[in-house]
Amino acid sequence: MSFKKLLLKYRYGFLTVFFCWFLVTGCRVSVPGSGDVSVSWELLSNTYSDRAQARAEFIIENNSRFTFTDRNWAMYYSQRPARRLISSEGTLPAVVNWINGDWFKIEPQAGFELGNGEKVTVTYEVSAWWIKEVDAPMGLYFVFYDDDGNEKEIITVDNYEVKPFVRPEQMMRHRNDPIPLNTPEFRYNESSDLVQLDPAELLRVIPSPVRIEADGVTVELPESMPIYYQDGLIGEAEYLGEMLESLTGRTFSVVQGDGEGTGFIQLGKTDFSLNDTNEEGYRLQIHPDSRIVINGNDNAGVFYGIQSLKALMPVDVILGESDVIRLETLTIEDAPRFPYRGLLVDVARNFQDTATMKKIIDIMAFYKINTLHFYLTDDEGWRVEIRNLPELTEVGGQRQHTTIDAPALHPSYGSGPFPYAEGTFGSGYYTQEEFIELLRYAKERHIKVIPSINLPAHARAAIKSMEARYERFMELGDEEAANEFRLIDPDDESEFTSAQSYTDNVVNVARESVYNFYGKVLDGLVEMYREADAPFNMLHTGGDEVAVGAWAKSPMAADLLEQLPDIDDPHNLQAYYSARAISMLQERGLKVGGWEEVAQIRDENGAFVPNPEFAGGDIITYIWRNQGDARDLAYRLANMGYPVILCHRSNFYFDLAYNNHPEDPGHYSAGFINTRDAWQYATYNIYLTTLRTRRGHPIDIETEFRDMERLQPEAKENIMGLQAQVWSESVRGPGMIEYYLLPRLAGFAESAWSAERSFETIEDRSEREADMQFNWNIFANTLAQKELPRLSVIYGGFNYRIPKPGAVIENNILKANIKYPGLDIRYTTDGSEPTIDSEKYTGPVEVTGPVMLKAFDRSGRHGQTAKPE
Repeated sequence: MSFKKLLLKYRYGFLTVFFCWFLVTGCRVSVPGSGDVSVSWELLSNTYSDRAQARAEFIIENNSRFTFTDRNWAMYYSQRPARRLISSEGTLPAVVNWINGDWFKIEPQAGFELGNGEKVTVTYEVSAWWIKEVDAPMGLYFVFYDDDGNEKEIITVDNYEVKPFVRPEQMMRHRNDPIPLNTPEFRYNESSDLVQLDPAELLRVIPSPVRIEADGVTVELPESMPIYYQDGLIGEAEYLGEMLESLTGRTFSVVQGDGEGTGFIQLGKTDFSLNDTNEEGYRLQIHPDSRIVINGNDNAGVFYGIQSLKALMPVDVILGESDVIRLETLTIEDAPRFPYRGLLVDVARNFQDTATMKKIIDIMAFYKINTLHFYLTDDEGWRVEIRNLPELTEVGGQRQHTTIDAPALHPSYGSGPFPYAEGTFGSGYYTQEEFIELLRYAKERHIKVIPSINLPAHARAAIKSMEARYERFMELGDEEAANEFRLIDPDDESEFTSAQSYTDNVVNVARESVYNFYGKVLDGLVEMYREADAPFNMLHTGGDEVAVGAWAKSPMAADLLEQLPDIDDPHNLQAYYSARAISMLQERGLKVGGWEEVAQIRDENGAFVPNPEFAGGDIITYIWRNQGDARDLAYRLANMGYPVILCHRSNFYFDLAYNNHPEDPGHYSAGFINTRDAWQYATYNIYLTTLRTRRGHPIDIETEFRDMERLQPEAKENIMGLQAQVWSESVRGPGMIEYYLLPRLAGFAESAWSAERSFETIEDRSEREADMQFNWNIFANTLAQKELPRLSVIYGGFNYRIPKPGAVIENNILKANIKYPGLDIRYTTDGSEPTIDSEKYTGPVEVTGPVMLKAFDRSGRHGQTAKPE
């Protein structure tokens, strides 16, 4: 029988077989598409328990033909605070499990099945609270497995919704939260003491100079103004010319020598002392004949005089509203209060590219911040290329889906499963060329760059990188090379959990190859600074948050302790490490900076106490804790002789949220930090300006601080300066870091540069707080009317924060105000979003309908919408 006749005879049988095969295989979907599964997350409550506790839930909906079973999937995500998982209810079909750091996964229970169109709810609890949208899970993705449990495919969750925080139990941290909700009514009452000032009452320059003499007369600058400079100032002169050209569109010639006649700018150097220093000071004179003379006692002083000239430029010129430059004739004499004025920028947790860093360096220079603490390494990333250690950036420079034991970095802070994915910031590093470029850029702006290389803790990226190196050389049969820079004791059975919930982030300080590694990194950095011709006189070693339990069950550590009879606690091996690190740094001509823990040891009760061993100045201590039992720690160390940088988190942690509104991003472990907190700081008596606890309770200063150690007069010279920090766990790109920084950086600059302010020495509390309020009103007005509009333009413009208006409606009468008087408030009464063309609020007004308000600055930029009820 022919094949054709056979096919016709059995055609119905063939069709039946084909149909069955299609049902079994053709309709089976290997995995869903990235948009085929929707996930929502909602915080249910923070207030159902008397303790810090929150309950939340995921809802997973399957919109695909794929069937989820108890063996073929898991969903991974990141969320802070990590590891404080209490329960994921066992009766549920799927449960939440903590893996490491802020990395979690949802796994199905036995018998789980989720078909097309079905939903499943997964509820869990943590011993913390969540009140912010940025607290929600991030970087969600599914991993699908084959029948043998092998990973088959990974898809990101593109259809993800965070339910809004709208109920009191979602927006308050706990039942007795002392901080009221950030409602329009609350903001109205909070700003009721602020009044708008005339332009003549504003600060001329931020940070405020030591001395200004002005007569109120103005002079119009000519169209063309040559810039003359003395020998050695060509860099400052060219910078000034480029700055003025970018602001005005005019061309300014740069000529070496002394100008003659009228209508020119002269840069020079001269010897003078002001504010107890003869470094970084300047004298700026604007004459009636259009001569502008800037003399500094060094190049940095000339540069800061240029920044003050820029600050004096009229806002209408900067915004392009006028091409006529009229400046007040005046003389400014100025010098910094502190030699160290720093900003820490964390690029380890989430990365920032070179363009973003250059903008940050520019705005630092404008506010006369002279030190960039470049936080390059941590558990979640290693961000600078080191010659001959390529694994540091090949492995440590990116995050991706992996396993906990693999020599790779797992996802964190929402980075997701794929390195370098669009819209994520977990991967990236600076090549040597890029790092050198940044060093040169900072040097041109008189900013020193202090790199931070974190050891012995906060070192997971380094550890995993060197484990990858170990495996590579072991496969090549080169055991010596494999162990040359290894950072762990492979037989260590110590159990610990770090502050960020890692169980594997501490190098083993008993291992000699740790110091080989450290030396290799130091030499790589020294080489790059040398090539950049940039000053390299200090390295920040980190040294903080070594978890209790580290090294406790390490055979290598035990062997070392037998050789060190003076150390009876494995945790105090950190002091051994610090001593060796200091020696290595000093051999390279470097000073040592470190967080406060490097200046402490644990006593017999396990409590931290100051370590007198390093009190002679070998370690410069950066003090971030000023709450709880550490409120006087900075003064205790300074009185012992330690050089101290004040980095107090209650005032200078700029990644903390401005307030408790759910839409305002940032964390709040130390409370909420606004611009006034950065401005309102009494360096030599911090108790005077510490008015609330980190939980928000008011402080009775006289009672609470009665027994705190005071800074001794002779120890004032040990306070080297101040530093602000912007940690990047919650930072998602350039716009967000700018939002965190500005305008808080302006308030910090006032504390770090300007001379001691009157409120810092007033003993009577009512008089002191009245003085603070008076001066803050001036500063807030200056922000609104000058600084914010300027920030919309300079250096390409910034994403600075504009506050929401405060508002109340009483008997249909709308009353509104704003935290920075001088901003325009626009409103609508039809439920539409206010625009720059909406009705301007000028005073109490009768309204009907749904009211919405926004604040606008002179440039047209606006903040978020306020909706009073």
